[in-house]
Amino acid sequence: MSDTGSAIASTTPQALMGYHELLGMHVVEWEEGRAVVELTIEPKHLNRSGNVHGGVLASMLDSALSLAGLHCDVPGNIRRGMTLSLTTTFVGPARQGVLRATGTLRGGGQKTFMTSGEIVDERGNLVAMGEGSFRRRSGSESSQGVPDPQLREPSE
Repeated sequence: MSDTGSAIASTTPQALMGYHELLGMHVVEWEEGRAVVELTIEPKHLNRSGNVHGGVLASMLDSALSLAGLHCDVPGNIRRGMTLSLTTTFVGPARQGVLRATGTLRGGGQKTFMTSGEIVDERGNLVAMGEGSFRRRSGSESSQGVPDPQLREPSE
């Protein structure tokens, strides 16, 4: 996802939906082997101590890490996957500003892939890091992906 704004805009609707929108995550870069997700901290993201809740950070890592292995350049197609394992290490607190989660593909095959990544705050301070194993769903093994059912026209 690190191209022009128009390239990002054309792929973003395929990337994050539902739960991600509820949290306020946005894909800002996406390319083969790498994905970046951002979130502007709001009061709803904070725990009772005034820090971003660990679940928000884990969700950001899960999204960035999985997307790093699911990029698809074919217009109208999508690649889907599921998390097999996710390890998260919380390093420092975050209370305000924008968080940036970056995921990088590290290895794997057609079905299973491994990624690692980190979350930094606006100043570049490390907030969390993680690694995960993911499985591409049937049809998503190829970089060509499968047609996105959300883009189908209603039948008459």
